[in-house]
Amino acid sequence: MSATSQPVAFITGASSGIGRASARALVKAGYRVFGTSRGAAPHEVNDGVRMIACDVTSEASVAQAVALAHAEAGRIDLLVNNAGYALSGAAEESSIGQVQAMFDTNFLGVVRVTNAVLPIMRAQRGGRILNIGSVIGLIPGPFGAYYGASKHAIEGYSESLDHEVRPFGIRVAVIEPWATKTSIEANSPQGDRPVAAYAQTLARYRTAFDAAMATGDTAEDVAATVLAAARDRRPRLRYPSGKAAKQTAFARRFLPRSVFDRTLRKQFNIA
Repeated sequence: MSATSQPVAFITGASSGIGRASARALVKAGYRVFGTSRGAAPHEVNDGVRMIACDVTSEASVAQAVALAHAEAGRIDLLVNNAGYALSGAAEESSIGQVQAMFDTNFLGVVRVTNAVLPIMRAQRGGRILNIGSVIGLIPGPFGAYYGASKHAIEGYSESLDHEVRPFGIRVAVIEPWATKTSIEANSPQGDRPVAAYAQTLARYRTAFDAAMATGDTAEDVAATVLAAARDRRPRLRYPSGKAAKQTAFARRFLPRSVFDRTLRKQFNIA
């Protein structure tokens, strides 16, 4: 094993979107970056990022990917848990199996990778873990109950974990984007048992959501937040990414519940 003074980052879901943009930003900032995707080829390098095959739903796959990065670099200073996908539609429209599959990636995937990296960071007496959450982890977004629930889970997990690992010089934070122009929504599955009663309201919601996405932040905007959180000498628990995310987080905290709910329903055209 060869150690290096160059900081080393390990990023899941680095083949596209926020993960890829974050990997590129970290390379430019001087990090040695290992990115993962399920389909990465052996010895693949993209834009200076060493890609490793990894399925975050498999403990064995995660352990192998982390061990490979550690063997090549000798350390892991930054973990960015980005792998995940959305699931849209009314809560009633998804089967338990569909929900379990999403949680296996979005939440348990974060846990698996974090558990694999933590012994390395503890031995180093330092490290930082950034979990890609969402503003949907703060607000009750309609027609995204399970995606939102997975992001709420990341919020709670991250806050608890941060307390536990501080004695080892490790800090944990959540990056909270709002509408971001990536392919996550286009590639996300819909509920696997449609209920016609929701169709009209869901159509209005999707029109409003698409309009929000059209003016949303880019993956590079979120990557800039990731880089800022990675470098922050006084790390915070939460990093809302972009103006809309900051405004929404502020409104959720300070507006009366009735006012916030009315505003949210009007914004998504379901009032």
